[in-house]
Formats: sequence, C-alpha cells, structure tokens
Amino acid sequence: MLKLGKINPFNHCKEIEGVGGVMINERIKQVFLRFPVIETERLQLRQPDFHDIHDIFDIYSDEEVMRYNGMDTHQSLHETRELIQWIHKMYDERKNIRWGIILKENKEYVGSCGFHHFDEHFTRAKIGYEIKRRHWRKGIASEAIQKVIEFGFHEMNLNRIEAVVDGDNEASKKLLLKLGFTYEGCLRNRFYFKDRFWHEYYFGLLKSDDEKNKSFKR
Repeated sequence: MLKLGKINPFNHCKEIEGVGGVMINERIKQVFLRFPVIETERLQLRQPDFHDIHDIFDIYSDEEVMRYNGMDTHQSLHETRELIQWIHKMYDERKNIRWGIILKENKEYVGSCGFHHFDEHFTRAKIGYEIKRRHWRKGIASEAIQKVIEFGFHEMNLNRIEAVVDGDNEASKKLLLKLGFTYEGCLRNRFYFKDRFWHEYYFGLLKSDDEKNKSFKR
C-alpha cells in the first residue's frame, strides 16, 4: 500500500472537512453534493430511486445474477426498498456512489455499477456492478464501467481502482482484463458464503495504466 504520509495528493484543490473530520477536496465535495449523471452512446447512468424498485427487485431476486454478489437474494420488495435507502444513505455519507444503468431506447433499468470503500483521502476505491440477466453479453457492463472508470480518474481524481472477484466468476475476470485491469493475486478461502469458502481474486487499475492504455489505442 502506498503511504502518502503528510503529502497532500490534491494540493491543486481546495480542501474541505468531510465526514469524520477527514479533509477532502472540492472535486469530491461536488460529486457528493449533486449526483452526477453520465451518458454513453446507449446508456444513461443516474442515481437509483424508488421508481426503479421492481427492476432492482428482478435483479436482486435472481439467483444467477446474485451467485457471485455475496448477498442473499431478495424475497420481497421490502428488502429492495431497504437496499435503495441504504444506497442513498451511503451516498449522503460519502461512502459509496452507485449509478443505476438505464437503457436510453426504452428507459429500462438494467443494472448498476459504482465505487465503494474509498480510502480516507479519496485516492482509492473499489468498483462493483451487476446486470439484469437478460441483458448479459450485450456489452452493457463494459460500456457503463468504462465511463465510470473515466469519471473516477478524471472527475474524482482517483489514483487507483480495485476490484475483488470470486474465484469462480470467470466472466468478471475477463471483463476486468478487457478494461485494462491487472490481476494482482488470489487470497485463498478468503470469503465464506452459502456453506462454502471462496477464493477472492484481486485486480487493480492505476490512473497511469488507464492513460497508457488509451494512448496505445489511438
């Protein structure tokens, strides 16, 4: 882990006091002051809300979608309503930012992606996502996550984005490698869920990696 000590990684930004007295920069304040909407060719990424509850329930009640999520499937809309409340609470507390993924062509909510587990200076975060099963293999996850990564590096000034993947989740491993992440190692039997232990695979992407990857594609 990179230890910054007394060095301020945001010395070009005005600092403000955040949750718990931690000093954060003006960019982060703006991100958590008004929820940022992101557009791609096919998608709109916006904050999930209670109008999306049935689509979110469809996703979180699907055993196949939730297989590697580390959460139990939803059995009722009450659980889904609590999830939406939790997503909003974590955003308000600057602990999590989760975008709902909306198809522009029909306004359907098809999944979500976003950042969580920020470090105290907002230089590092983990990324996660889930997609409604009937929209798998359409490039939606790749399109949405790429834009969220760009937002994280260029609008939030993150230096590192991490992803943790269950050992059996080959589709997510391939997606992360496609997006430029580096496989950094496996922690064996790291996670206990559904009566078994799971290996966790760790992937990382640095801002400098992303810039280098884009320069190669030009």
